[in-house]
Amino acid sequence: MTLLMAAEPLTRTSTGEAVQFWILAPLAVLGALGMVFAAKAVHSAICLAATMITLAVFYIAQDALFLGVVQIVVYTGAVMMLFLFVLMLVGVDSAESLKETLRGQRFAAAAVGLGFGFLFVSGIATGVRDSGIRFPATGFAGRDVIGELAELIFVRYVWAFELTGALLITATIGAMVLAHREHFGPRMDQREMSRRRFRDGKSRATPLPTPGVYARHNAVDIPARLPDGSFEELSVSTILRHRRTRALTEAAVISVGSGDGDAKTNGHEPADEEGTR
Repeated sequence: MTLLMAAEPLTRTSTGEAVQFWILAPLAVLGALGMVFAAKAVHSAICLAATMITLAVFYIAQDALFLGVVQIVVYTGAVMMLFLFVLMLVGVDSAESLKETLRGQRFAAAAVGLGFGFLFVSGIATGVRDSGIRFPATGFAGRDVIGELAELIFVRYVWAFELTGALLITATIGAMVLAHREHFGPRMDQREMSRRRFRDGKSRATPLPTPGVYARHNAVDIPARLPDGSFEELSVSTILRHRRTRALTEAAVISVGSGDGDAKTNGHEPADEEGTR
């Protein structure tokens, strides 16, 4: 009985923790689903970063402060670096960056950010108030904290620090090399590309007339007539044009062969008649 009474406060959830869980847990699940089902790689990276930050808040709420800080600094920082690489490799068009595809997404993002910031600040304030910490802290009085930290980074773990920096620099340079493209002229936007396509004459601004227009029949292999009376060859399918050309060629060959046969026949008949005579 005594053990059960002693273990009861450890398993009991406070109201603040319950509110925090029911607010942040759906956000974490939505971020994970958004990462999987997002159509663009940029949106997927953002959803993954949001999920990792939410998990870091959960760790901090469970008194795992170091794990939460590592989650934010290492994992979220790495995801932000990945986000940078995706932007450099995939690229975002200038027309897409200025266009708001979803109405009201800026206000929704601002509201979510303010709400998350309020929860974060209130959680830190509640934790500091319940822990009894007073500022300024006097636990490090008489100690050279900055010097000790510098000794750990630049003396004891200097090779690990340098190798990590070299790895990040190499990854950044590799992303820049892969994403670099030489532009020999100004970058064309959508309007300039459309103008260039019509200027070259490869595209038509108006749809093609259907077969049989301005004609007295509805045959699909006969070119349509334009208002000026000329034929529009593009109104007939390429396959039908090739078939018609082949049929005309075969007909011409047959007609030429028939003409030669008639000429030969007509040439032999008089000779026979003369021989008979």
